[in-house]
Amino acid sequence: MELLTTALQAEQWRRRQAGKTIGFVPTMGALHRGHLSLVERACKENDAAVVSIFVNPLQFNDPADLEHYPRTLDADLTLLNKTPCSAVFAPTPAEMYPVPDRRVWDFGGLDSVMEGRCRSGHFNGVAQAVSRLFEILPASRAYFGEKDFQQLAIVRRLVEMLTLPIEIVGCPIVRDTDGLAMSSRNALLTPPERAAAPIIARTLFAAVDMVCTHSIDAIRQFVIGAINACPLMQLEYFEIVDGRTLQPVLSWSSEGRKRACIAVRMGGVRLIDNVPM
Repeated sequence: MELLTTALQAEQWRRRQAGKTIGFVPTMGALHRGHLSLVERACKENDAAVVSIFVNPLQFNDPADLEHYPRTLDADLTLLNKTPCSAVFAPTPAEMYPVPDRRVWDFGGLDSVMEGRCRSGHFNGVAQAVSRLFEILPASRAYFGEKDFQQLAIVRRLVEMLTLPIEIVGCPIVRDTDGLAMSSRNALLTPPERAAAPIIARTLFAAVDMVCTHSIDAIRQFVIGAINACPLMQLEYFEIVDGRTLQPVLSWSSEGRKRACIAVRMGGVRLIDNVPM
């Protein structure tokens, strides 16, 4: 496995893969089983796979969140060395953005709901980083976890807008044995917070069981009550949305697949999760 730290090294590695299909897994590091499932799929479905590890400052609207985001490059490399991954791209911010990136993206409303309401500028920063990564490392397929369901929709729209010849592959959420969705932020939870965190997933699964017997509004009130009943949790949002447009749906008769999405703050940590409805 090669470690690439500059755009030039990454471009040279990509040229050496001429004629091969490339699977790309963009990450911000602090890798866990969820990330590794993406890497394993990228390796299985392509001739070569590359993982990027880059904590992108442009997608953090809270400086404290950026400062405390876990950075575990050595441990990440140890994990990736046990996979068939061909290369890791771990650039600095200066390498990613040699000149200021002032691009502003319009995602037609995909970025104005849920996370977009809570984290101003977040998805613009995601688009700046992902488009730059795709420029440095053109790939056949890129793999993203469905835990960040809104981000996945944004990335798909970004690829359409740029007319890039890359397939975006969404991969199922990987959960711990107690149901908590795998996240790099889980490591920042205190022991009492970690013990309570599975309430989020249990509440979502219970909401799914209510679909045939309850209205959307009734399910919303159930989820709000269940989360607010835990003193360690603060609900930021719960929405049942159209899986394509991400706009809230008002009744089960609405066409299209639906997704229940949630964000909960526990102390200084934000956790997100979602389930198909």
